[in-house]
Amino acid sequence: MKKLLSLILTLAMLTMLAACGGGDTPAPNGSNQSTANQTYNVGLLQLVEHPSLDEIRTAIEAELADKGYGDVIKIDYVNGQNDATTMNTAAQKFVADGDDAIIAIATNAAQSVAAATQDIPIIFSAVTDPVAAELVSDLSAPDGNVTGISDYIDVAAIFGLAEELTPDVQTYGFIYNMGEVNSVSVIEQAKAYLDAKGIAYEEAFVTNIGEVTTAAQSLVGKVDAFFLPIDNTVASAMSNVADIANANQIPVYTAADSMVNDGGLATAGVNYTQLGKQTADMLIRILIDGESVADNPVEVLTEYSVTVNPETAAAIGVDVSAYTAE
Repeated sequence: MKKLLSLILTLAMLTMLAACGGGDTPAPNGSNQSTANQTYNVGLLQLVEHPSLDEIRTAIEAELADKGYGDVIKIDYVNGQNDATTMNTAAQKFVADGDDAIIAIATNAAQSVAAATQDIPIIFSAVTDPVAAELVSDLSAPDGNVTGISDYIDVAAIFGLAEELTPDVQTYGFIYNMGEVNSVSVIEQAKAYLDAKGIAYEEAFVTNIGEVTTAAQSLVGKVDAFFLPIDNTVASAMSNVADIANANQIPVYTAADSMVNDGGLATAGVNYTQLGKQTADMLIRILIDGESVADNPVEVLTEYSVTVNPETAAAIGVDVSAYTAE
């Protein structure tokens, strides 16, 4: 009887050990089983809904799904409606909910969530100048809870493309919202570039979407081309700018490919799908792989692609065949 009891106890211990050993079963991307069984809550605040920012969000969600984390990382999405009160409320909700991380798409959204917490990891996306926005003090060594992916714009590449397609442009028109740090940063670079080239420019300022059409109309007859930075206010009314520009044979150069798709002529800008993928990958490293914010320097996209709109080109008589030939 004692031998039988001993055998039963031995078998029971072996069963328990086998059960404990099951924790080594691989999960998505090589994480362990305990990680696979855990879910994470992530707040996602997007400044406003328009094609550029929507493309980033869609790419984030697609990348998480492709990497096997679509059901592991739960996204709580809020459209900030380009309204400070709405964004601040959303940021405070994410903090009150105890979210594991927060993604912020666009500069003002990132500033709202950064003001709400110094503890929860924040990954921004599409912040053109994180230092000027006071989100980080050093791109290579984040020293707080904020890091992310910058959509820094190489204005020289865009104006170089413009000089190739429309070499007779003597005056550019800028339309932007001075309340968007990202826009101001790009415009300052554009001014420096054009000043060095001896090319003139005019400015039209907006504070909301409703003013964009009037701003575009105010530049007609004064400029030979428009240059639009990554400005979320202007991007939300891009089709109106395109209609005015096309009717007056004015080429529109933009800093975002989505703004070309919405009627602009051309850009040599960042790929927002790639931007979203890198944002998701950074989130995975911090949440799933256990890396800290300090382990993840701000990433700046260095690959730019030329995007042209053949329909717009045909409407205003600009030859873009060098970029459309298969």
